[in-house]
Amino acid sequence: MGDINNFEILVDMLKNQKGNYDLDLIRKAYDKCVSAHEGQKRCSGEPYSCHPFAVACILASLGMDTESIVAALLHDVVEDTPVTLDEIAKDFGKNVANLVDGVTKLGKIPVSTKEQQQAENVRKMLIAMSEDIRVIIIKLADRLHNLRTIDALPEQKQRDKSLETLEIYAPIAHRLGIRAVKEELEDLAIKHLDPVAYQEIEQHLESKKEFREKFLKEVIERIRNRIQDVVPNVHIEWRVKSIHGIYRKAYMQGRSFDEIYDIYAVRIITDTVADCYNILGVMHDIFRPIPGRFKDYISTPKPNMYQSLHTTVIGREGVPFEIQIRTWEMHYTAEYGIAAHWKYKEGIQKSDEKMEERLAWIRQILDTQKEADDAEEIVQTIKTDLAQEDVFAVTPKGDVISLPVGSTVIDFAYAIHSEVGNRMVGAKVDGRIVPINYEIKTGEVIEILTTNQPGHGPSRDWLNIVKTSQAKNKIRAWFKKEKRAENIAAGKEEIEKEFARNGIKLTEEEMEKFLLDIAKRQHRNSIEDFYAAIGYNGISLARIMPRIKEEYNKLVKSNNIQITDYITTKKTTRSSDGVIIEGVDNVLVKLSRCCTPLPGDEIIGYITRGHGVSVHKRDCKNVPSDISQAPEPERWVRAKWSDVHKSFFKSSIQIFALDRNGILADVTMTLSNLRVAIHSVLAREVKGGNCIINVTVSTENVEHLKNICSRLEKVPGVISIERTNQ
Repeated sequence: MGDINNFEILVDMLKNQKGNYDLDLIRKAYDKCVSAHEGQKRCSGEPYSCHPFAVACILASLGMDTESIVAALLHDVVEDTPVTLDEIAKDFGKNVANLVDGVTKLGKIPVSTKEQQQAENVRKMLIAMSEDIRVIIIKLADRLHNLRTIDALPEQKQRDKSLETLEIYAPIAHRLGIRAVKEELEDLAIKHLDPVAYQEIEQHLESKKEFREKFLKEVIERIRNRIQDVVPNVHIEWRVKSIHGIYRKAYMQGRSFDEIYDIYAVRIITDTVADCYNILGVMHDIFRPIPGRFKDYISTPKPNMYQSLHTTVIGREGVPFEIQIRTWEMHYTAEYGIAAHWKYKEGIQKSDEKMEERLAWIRQILDTQKEADDAEEIVQTIKTDLAQEDVFAVTPKGDVISLPVGSTVIDFAYAIHSEVGNRMVGAKVDGRIVPINYEIKTGEVIEILTTNQPGHGPSRDWLNIVKTSQAKNKIRAWFKKEKRAENIAAGKEEIEKEFARNGIKLTEEEMEKFLLDIAKRQHRNSIEDFYAAIGYNGISLARIMPRIKEEYNKLVKSNNIQITDYITTKKTTRSSDGVIIEGVDNVLVKLSRCCTPLPGDEIIGYITRGHGVSVHKRDCKNVPSDISQAPEPERWVRAKWSDVHKSFFKSSIQIFALDRNGILADVTMTLSNLRVAIHSVLAREVKGGNCIINVTVSTENVEHLKNICSRLEKVPGVISIERTNQ
């Protein structure tokens, strides 16, 4: 039996919600959870059952129904215990079993990369979502608790989970409109991906706490005094922008904290839409609005159905802040999104057309992926098509089309209809002709120019222009259907080119069998189908080449086929940098920026695809310690410095020193006395009264650089120096 105190916590949470809960069934699920996971521990050492219990509590706070709570308590029993789905269906009903199955990751399926496994799991989750949206709400709660307790995992796993959350789960929570979950997922992810920046933002917000509370309290009082006679019964509150929201603008867009106008926001909630616009007029009378910062999401809702009026104004103190104005219904949707239908409306009815429209994006992703032959495309679709920011453009008929920021007029055409995109020959924006790669902006009226000329279709170049996966997949679908012979020829040419570049050489009979095996692994019935899929970009050859090379190496070992050994051939290339590459001739040679080798360093070359040979230090982190065990050993070639090389090379060093007055001047003066050319200097403060100075200088070789470092180490306050990449 489970812990009664824990169960009572859950019961108290459920009693504060509006739904009618079957507490007996929930108690039964709780006991099953505790008994099934008995003896199992989390990485933190806690009993495993505390995790499903915490997930159930998150769902209870969102107001989710009985079946969701039960499924949350049982969501790991099939994956981690002997309990089966049939048992769950028998004891708790088919709906609960389907929810558990939707949340459960796929079992051992034949995939060769972590990315493929992730993609297949996401595909399965989306299919389950299309049948029952509660699946993803449970999954989001599961991920949220995992991130809250992620500190017990190894550091790299923390980063992997955080990145996956930021790229997949947070965008889905955003599209579902569950603000609190979305923002906490983002904040926790950033905390582990960039802890220094997270702490800097946290400290900045804390330092402004006293001022913020005093300032916003006065602003709210001023607003209340002005509107209480105009619009009665309003609720006014304030919020601070999430850490991730500030991070995106401060670190990703390069703005200072003072340039972020919506760090502080006042929210005004009223009864009717008319009241919203009346309040807006009063706000612009009290405060000075900042031009270009007004957004009407009431008349044009966001894709997640978010509605509010947003205006940024400046108060008496000269501090900009945002005002959000909405009705109570809009507020529930803004805070809880799709979950508001359980919290306030007791679920989704089959006849709810508005809700069907709201969830259409799930089916759209699944439909477009039918034309994409790689499961990993589905992850890319979420990263792009469910972007945090959208632009809203209008057709000449007045229909609003929302697309991710950066979308082009081609994306707009395909968002209207496949045929509009396929017949497109140009576009007009606000009445003027624009280039085919023009990126649309919010509020623009876009007219797509089309032709009825037989056989007209998209260009292959469009695949490199469009932003959305929806447009890419529709373009690929056209080429797949209309240009089979051309696709086969293009695919065959690309295969031959890549095989030659990677040293794959087989007899005609061996090659045919080899290609047929590859084709079947890519779910193609023939080699021609495989060529065609590559030709219309349904299969990314670059993505599967490592697997092809692995199969080739196995074939070579089993049949004693002789691989062309680039290293032992007599061909050589001499670069202008003074590097000799053995095994290949007449290729571009470049010094790698990840380790910036210098004459005197032991070096090795790597044959890149389409970019010649990249030269690394032998001890570079990107060079395998045992080349023979590398995925493609023949791409690593011998390299050495010639007796004649250019006079100077750029080298970067990082100096760790005490943060004292004049330290930077002393460092640059020392370099000047050594007659060393300085290309760049960047200094920043770090904790503990120290600083880091990054310097890029001209050096002749390793010995020259050692001498420079030796002199710099004598500068008072310098603690350590290490060589870095540029």
